[in-house]
Amino acid sequence: MEREVGTVICTSSGPSAFEFDFVVTNTSLSVPVRTGQFVEVSTEEGKLIAQVTEIMKTNRYFMHAEAVREYERGGKPLTTIFPVDKWEYIIAKAKPLAISINGQLERVTFPPSPGEKVRLASQDTLANFLGLDIENGIELGTVRYHNIPARLNLTRLLQKHVAILAISGAGKSYLASVLTEELLLRSPAKGRVAVVIVDVHGEYVSLAEKVESSGYVDFSDRVSVFKTSFFQIAVPQISERMFGEFQPQISPIQIRELGRVLKNLKRKMYETGIPYSLQDVIREIEQDEKMNIRTKEALLGWLYDLEETGLFGPVESPNLDKIVKPGHAAIIDLSEIISLRKKQILVSYVARRLFDLRKQEKIPPFVLILEEAHQFCPEARRELAISKSIIETIAREGRKFFASLCLISQRPVKLSTTVLSQCNTHIILRITNPYDLKHIGESSEGIDRTVLDVITTLNVGEALIVGEAVNFPLFIKIRKRRSKEPKHALNLEDAAKKFEKQYT
Repeated sequence: MEREVGTVICTSSGPSAFEFDFVVTNTSLSVPVRTGQFVEVSTEEGKLIAQVTEIMKTNRYFMHAEAVREYERGGKPLTTIFPVDKWEYIIAKAKPLAISINGQLERVTFPPSPGEKVRLASQDTLANFLGLDIENGIELGTVRYHNIPARLNLTRLLQKHVAILAISGAGKSYLASVLTEELLLRSPAKGRVAVVIVDVHGEYVSLAEKVESSGYVDFSDRVSVFKTSFFQIAVPQISERMFGEFQPQISPIQIRELGRVLKNLKRKMYETGIPYSLQDVIREIEQDEKMNIRTKEALLGWLYDLEETGLFGPVESPNLDKIVKPGHAAIIDLSEIISLRKKQILVSYVARRLFDLRKQEKIPPFVLILEEAHQFCPEARRELAISKSIIETIAREGRKFFASLCLISQRPVKLSTTVLSQCNTHIILRITNPYDLKHIGESSEGIDRTVLDVITTLNVGEALIVGEAVNFPLFIKIRKRRSKEPKHALNLEDAAKKFEKQYT
């Protein structure tokens, strides 16, 4: 039996199918009911599920200001004259959300009766109403104000993509680490996916560290880190159109001529078994007598520019089809790279290779976790976003091939509208920028003005989930990590002291 908290009462406006009030009768706790809690009431239609929207206190002795003033004019508090404490009541307003009939949810069409008891929603009722997967779900935390694990169904959460949005320092990477832990802890019987993390600042590499201390889970045998200094893009895997993405200024004629050169090189590679490099492509173009001199000079300029990045080689390293495994996470650490263009080239290649491999079923279903997503798929023209095209392609078509995206951004207003609209689940932590809030309100279903106002006041470790993964907007308290957190950098004061000790 769930805890009774109150009784439905009559007011001038209800109870109705849209709102009802109840007096809080269980005052055994200091805070017996909270705004945002889910409650249930029995009705003629079935079990009504509602959410508390407002809480007020009332006391008949303090309802008239002039009376309070007159009574206390003599210097005595009103509490010494009347039994004030016995007449203080808590009144809560609740919004009906659904009727549960034999586990099926229906629209509310009939109000609860005055005098009906109001109870906190039970775990079974709430799990069914919110669409939680208590047995096999991804546990991100607990439902706020309810001791119920927020376990989300894997398919509903990831198959149609997810976006994690918040200001800097609100806990985006922490939440992504919790999500990664959940994916790595799944058993084969529950269904495991591969995880690929594009780590811009090296925030996830601690997942691969060996843990000796008790109290933490050791994920080192399930996580691999690949530094970009050892990363190599295989030139034979790149088509002329991919070269056109890396160098958006290449003209259609130049792409056509480059395609002819690459075709010849591929034929030689199949004959000799020796893969070719970018230098081989350059050499082949230099020796090509059929190519127009202007086209040749332009192509050589573009390819020499790519050669200077140091990202290209004859073979792929690491082999993406070997490192993407069920229940395993591959972290691509971009923290050593300063150039945004180089980062975009790498992300473009990795995303396209993963998608192609998945379409051929050479790798398992995967989720690509992309930090600072607004850097790689911004709402900007293609010339400023090399990796935008393939990310938008995966956003549109990935669910058909079980290739999922998890996009993390602190500036959703700068994120591609196409990509954000394809993320059917949004997990939103604290956001205060009015432009970002407006953008989220317009792109996320189920968010009204009241919910947007709550987003600005969320504490670190609290989040709102809306969209495909849940039936109703859900506020959660994010659970603690099971892996050891990375060592925090020095704060400003310690950094200043350290500098002075070194150089004075």
